[in-house]
Amino acid sequence: MAHIPYIPRAAAAPELAALYARYADAGGKVDNILRIHSLDPPSMEHHYRLYRHLMAGPSPLSRMQREMIAVVVSAENDCFY
Repeated sequence: MAHIPYIPRAAAAPELAALYARYADAGGKVDNILRIHSLDPPSMEHHYRLYRHLMAGPSPLSRMQREMIAVVVSAENDCFY
């Protein structure tokens, strides 16, 4: 399993701290898939925008169908996300 270092919230510079605040859930947690971008904050923004477009943008697929595809692909790749 790969390990990608990330910058903790307490050590985040202002730009990264703002992104952490923007993408945190109601409990203040930021998903690991976003935290891995902490070494390059603009990539976090790009990743999130791509994800939102793929999961919520115009498509003949419903949100549930898109989520099911993501689960199957993750399982096939032995990804625990």
